[in-house]
Amino acid sequence: MIQTPASAPQAIEANLLVQGLQSYFVSKLNALSLEHGEGKSCEVVTWGRDKGSHGGGLRYESRDDLVFNRGSVNVSQVHYDDDESKKLGSATAISTIVHPHNPHAPSMHMHISWTKMRDGEGYWRMMADLNPSLWEESVLDKKIFSAMLEDLSETLYASGKAQGDRYFSIPVLGRTRGVSHYYLEGYNSGSFDKDKAFAQKFGEAVIDSYINIVSSNLNAYPTFREEEKQKQLAYHTLYFFQVLTLDRGTTSGLLVHSQNDSGIMGSIPAYIDRELLASWKERMPKPQDKLLESLLKALPKLMPTPIDAKTKIALAKAVRKHYKKYPEALILQASAEVI
Repeated sequence: MIQTPASAPQAIEANLLVQGLQSYFVSKLNALSLEHGEGKSCEVVTWGRDKGSHGGGLRYESRDDLVFNRGSVNVSQVHYDDDESKKLGSATAISTIVHPHNPHAPSMHMHISWTKMRDGEGYWRMMADLNPSLWEESVLDKKIFSAMLEDLSETLYASGKAQGDRYFSIPVLGRTRGVSHYYLEGYNSGSFDKDKAFAQKFGEAVIDSYINIVSSNLNAYPTFREEEKQKQLAYHTLYFFQVLTLDRGTTSGLLVHSQNDSGIMGSIPAYIDRELLASWKERMPKPQDKLLESLLKALPKLMPTPIDAKTKIALAKAVRKHYKKYPEALILQASAEVI
């Protein structure tokens, strides 16, 4: 499929940036596979927005099940160069999620994007969060990851941490999704070149820190117990719950169009515990209890509960249908605003 790229100079530069970060991260993930797994490289999947006329994306998905539960490194660029009725000029992003197979190795999510509105306003969004299944083992990993973010962002760290902790909060469960969160929203210092350099430095540092943490844990814990795997399953259920009931970015992507449902749902782990998920229904505010009901209907009635390609599409449809019926429920989604 031919994807027509954005023509604006800053969008072109942002695309080169995220493509470089994608190649860098994928090379590191493939190296993990060579060292700890079957040596299976990530595979490419592409998609087109409006058959490629308004851009699209290319993602690498993990294939080594000995190392990865699920992994996705997605780069996308959507633009409306030929449609002046749109408020959005272009949006260019790298969005990644890695869930290792070994419960001793934490999951990690990273997002870096450049958005340019047609009125000329442009801004960056940078996110990174470390998400361990075994919280009791995560003290050192949290310290390493958080120190990296603080050293990297300096005076921006306090704001990024506060926004991240708020965004990844799960109020009905009384906890956050991970142990270290960072979210810099709507960032523009006034210098595109300066901010682009920071975005590249941010992406490379997050990738390097995460790969070092995973490598260290896989070397220290080459095997794991069944009880640890069960804790991972419970955590993956919580991750699923946060992404599909609270994550504003996921919901926004699903509501805008249905041309990349598999990619948008690429962050969901391969297995969850539907019984644990169902137990949280009574805690949900209305009408989000209806959303959880719809998600449960879309899931296979198996334990552990597999999330395959067909199920991801069914889940995407359930989210889209819910918010079209209850648009007022969007206000209940996560916010990075600190108040």
